[in-house]
Amino acid sequence: MKLILTADVDNLGAPGDIVEVKDGYGRNYLLPRGLAIVATRGAEKQVDGIRRAQEARAVRGLDHAKELKAAIEGLEGVSLTVKTAGDSGKLFGSVTAADVAGAIKAAGGPVVDKRSLELPKAHIKATGKHQVIVNLHPDVVAKFHLNVVAG
Repeated sequence: MKLILTADVDNLGAPGDIVEVKDGYGRNYLLPRGLAIVATRGAEKQVDGIRRAQEARAVRGLDHAKELKAAIEGLEGVSLTVKTAGDSGKLFGSVTAADVAGAIKAAGGPVVDKRSLELPKAHIKATGKHQVIVNLHPDVVAKFHLNVVAG
């Protein structure tokens, strides 16, 4: 079965790659999870769009990673307002990596992939200042403080 990957799949390929897999693997695993689409002539044209979107999000080398680190660490007042918080400062929900990525962009920072963020204990469940780590490159790590405010 010939498929086009839409997400990064371990030991198979990156988004936009055209791969040949066994029918059962494609039909029962890749297609239902949205990790791939069937390779047709129309879908092959979408490969360019998938690759362009992937390249826009990707860090392009060590120098680019250092520029992003300077931009992220130079941000002042990255804050996230949460709608529901108890009197003790505990959140009824939690702040996820996607929320933090949106807060970085809203504060004037670069677009960061949510998978590159490391939150304390996977989710933030209390108001206050929290240190967040951004893995931009194997050699470059940016750190900043996120202020979670009850709103």
